[in-house]
Amino acid sequence: MTEFTAPIDDRWFEDYPEGSVYEFGDTTVSEAEIIEFAGKYDPQSFHVDPVAAKEGPFGGLIASGWHTSSLMMRMFADHYLSSVASLGSPGVDELRWPRPVRPGDRLRMRATVTEARLSKSKPGRGLVRTRMELFNGDDELVFSASAVNFLSVRPAGS
Repeated sequence: MTEFTAPIDDRWFEDYPEGSVYEFGDTTVSEAEIIEFAGKYDPQSFHVDPVAAKEGPFGGLIASGWHTSSLMMRMFADHYLSSVASLGSPGVDELRWPRPVRPGDRLRMRATVTEARLSKSKPGRGLVRTRMELFNGDDELVFSASAVNFLSVRPAGS
């Protein structure tokens, strides 16, 4: 595992070397949170109704995959993505939810820099591709995706 050499508020493209692996975050998912999110955005019975969910395909209540994605994004923003150099993202590829997230699951994140290169068309910025993975307390993979982010390079003289 790699440690960042710069704090999140002084982290630039150069601080994301290809091949680096970071682990962070720690969030526990509650039943109330699962039901609240799903009630607003993904109201399928196995996300919103604990009684019906017991008879459903997962044998109990599970978080929406979109909720799991939101939890990942919060950890990504809080611990990984620079608060001063981020220039946005053109998208995410290979989004997967291989195992359900259940009430009480404690999640942690692993972020692996799979590509880091300077932009050929826009000087002063680089592209960082990150493999994002969430694991539950049993070390089972519950989420994976590949994100692309644009980041400013470190300003001259800093």
